Amino acid sequence: MFQAERIRTILEEKLPACTALVRDDANDGEHFSAEVTSSAFAGLNLVRQHQLVYGALGDHMRSDIHALQLKTYSPENWPHKG
Repeated sequence: MFQAERIRTILEEKLPACTALVRDDANDGEHFSAEVTSSAFAGLNLVRQHQLVYGALGDHMRSDIHALQLKTYSPENWPHKG
């Protein structure tokens, strides 16, 4: 079973200046949702931002993660900043 924490770790290691909030919504280790911010998203449309997330997760998107609902933000649009 894949864990939300593992997804968070991968994203925060592979995307620059990244913060990721990841949840296993179905509690099944396959269906996740994530809110991700990264400086890499600045100036990119949502499709390209999501492609960067999928690229960072690599083969896990084919083998471990069945579904990933994404919300991506550039740092200035991150709703969770203090």
